[in-house]
Amino acid sequence: METGVTTLREIIAEGRAVPEHRPWPRAVVGRETWQRAIGLLQAGRCTLLALWGENALVHLALADEGCGELGVLSMACEGNSFPSVGQQHAPAIRLERALRDLSGLEPEGAVDTRAWLDHGKWPVRRPLGRVERAAPTPQRYPFLPAEGESLHQIPVGPVHAGIIEPGHFRFTASGETIVRLEARLGYVHKGTESLMAGLPVERAAVLAGRVSGDSTAAYALAFARATEAAHGMAIPARALWLRALMAELERLANHFGDIGAVCNDAAFAMLHAHFGILREQVLRAADRCFGHRLMMDCIVPGGVRCDLTGNGAQTMSGLIDQVRKHFPELIELYDNTASLQDRTVGTGILSTALARQFGCGGYVGRASGRAFDARRMPGYPPYDRLQFEVPVLEEGDVDARLWIRIREVEQSLSIIDQILRELPSGPISQPLPPPPTEVREGVALVEGFRGDVLVWVRIRTDGTVERCHLRDPSWFQWPLLEAAIESNIVADFPLCNKSFNCSYSGHDL
Repeated sequence: METGVTTLREIIAEGRAVPEHRPWPRAVVGRETWQRAIGLLQAGRCTLLALWGENALVHLALADEGCGELGVLSMACEGNSFPSVGQQHAPAIRLERALRDLSGLEPEGAVDTRAWLDHGKWPVRRPLGRVERAAPTPQRYPFLPAEGESLHQIPVGPVHAGIIEPGHFRFTASGETIVRLEARLGYVHKGTESLMAGLPVERAAVLAGRVSGDSTAAYALAFARATEAAHGMAIPARALWLRALMAELERLANHFGDIGAVCNDAAFAMLHAHFGILREQVLRAADRCFGHRLMMDCIVPGGVRCDLTGNGAQTMSGLIDQVRKHFPELIELYDNTASLQDRTVGTGILSTALARQFGCGGYVGRASGRAFDARRMPGYPPYDRLQFEVPVLEEGDVDARLWIRIREVEQSLSIIDQILRELPSGPISQPLPPPPTEVREGVALVEGFRGDVLVWVRIRTDGTVERCHLRDPSWFQWPLLEAAIESNIVADFPLCNKSFNCSYSGHDL
């Protein structure tokens, strides 16, 4: 859709500004301007960040990565409907399906009207609006068809081996070659956004940190930053640096776990064991320094709950020394093992075009040429004072996704070194201000280990949360796993799946 409007800034200027929204601009727009925004997405001039709904309002968060502009557009849904974004921009399709299940708002002209999170077993329909359901009515899920000779289907899940969360994968294959993969998710929907409504900010922060347990620091940081933006408050410098330390520890632990798991799925259990030891060392260091292995409830609105003492700094330094001693040896073993390379190189290729179209973040996007990192754009302290590189590769295969993790481990070690050297003194938190005299809204985008995590929050005048939306990077990664696995063999799916390592819980909310 070609229009005369070419930038996000001009689109926002057409609407009615919402002054209580910070730090990005938010504007209420009409149908015509909404459709122009869809045109920007379709033309590749903007990237979709999030799409969510509430009480006859639909919200669209966009980024113009070329100039660094970010903003939120809102539209009143007359007749409880809005022009579909997914009709012209495929990355929005599943977001619209979830929005429809949760709020009941109908996307006009939607290309996929199947339920997504609602499996027909909830006691209510449209839980954000609390519409009662006479009785749960589970229905058979209509998977998309695939046509061709000698095709067969392989159902996997939703229950998996080990501690893997539930999700169903429906393979259509010709012999061993995968023709189509379609995932069905939503089995671990917890109603997080409904549970947050009406809670004090401090209690809502606890829920935010539990959206996806492996990303608790990232979610807690995003929620805290969104809340602080809504209040217009600054927090102590030492707290900013401690938050970055926790975020990088979380990144290290998860990357070690993922690298080992990819090797394990390629039948190299020894590397899995060694990377498991490194991950355990990181978790134990986090526990000794901050009182929790996953650092749950350590990042709070207003700062952090735990300081890094002198013993903690020594623990961190010892951890970095141990990792630097053993990590290069393990990577050399990976790089020089032909049987591993045979499984990972050229397997599960994700094209650069798809990564950019879907705004795919994290190691998945960076392995396919999309050099986006929320620590750089929009950026947030203290990363503006830290030296680090954002590794990018073009190959887009399992091997590239693993090498991005390797390079990010190296960068995180360097970042932690800098934090330990330059950590400022002073307080680690400050109280939230009294409840605002008018409704306040805040939004934040932070870089978790999987990619960018977005949190948007509205705070009432009594200090409670009216509405909070949390968007996991997996929303834009799960569909790309389906694309990357096509034409690979069924036996390579576990390897591809682990190289993506999308979150079930973070996606299902």
